[in-house]
Amino acid sequence: MSILQTVTPDHATGEVAATYAQIREAWGGVPTAIQVFSPNPFLLKHQWEYYGNVMQHPALSPALTACIRMLVSQAGQCAYCIDMNAGMLINRMGWTPDQVAATRADFHDSPLSDKEKMLLGLVLKATRDANSVTQLDIDAARSAGWGDDEILDAVNHGARMVAADIVINAFKVERDF
Repeated sequence: MSILQTVTPDHATGEVAATYAQIREAWGGVPTAIQVFSPNPFLLKHQWEYYGNVMQHPALSPALTACIRMLVSQAGQCAYCIDMNAGMLINRMGWTPDQVAATRADFHDSPLSDKEKMLLGLVLKATRDANSVTQLDIDAARSAGWGDDEILDAVNHGARMVAADIVINAFKVERDF
């Protein structure tokens, strides 16, 4: 739960119940980090649709997007999101706890490809100091093989994670895993 009054899956009706049903079907349950959006059915549905989109991204791998979330959340001190994404890397992507720890210490030491590490570095730079991103950074991402759409998607994913960290931390969302 959280300090915000949210709608639990057992008490959901209407649009919230419909969105929760989709989440349950895909994930087997409704995480408290998603339930926090339930006071506004539009935001809940939007957040769920966004997650569905990013999880099926044609170019950004699940490991890369989990690293984006974990490392952006590390900077935002969102323990829920750090641990959730570390768990995803271990349980769904087959990383070892040592690989996750190495990634958290220095993303260059992660098992991601060099191409993915390059884009991850750009996302981290943008989310820590957006004004520091230059044309050279974008050119380097393009030279590594990333399209402008993929660069935008990755930076947007990091920026949305900053916002999610704020919501989860501000409303004291409790860990449910």
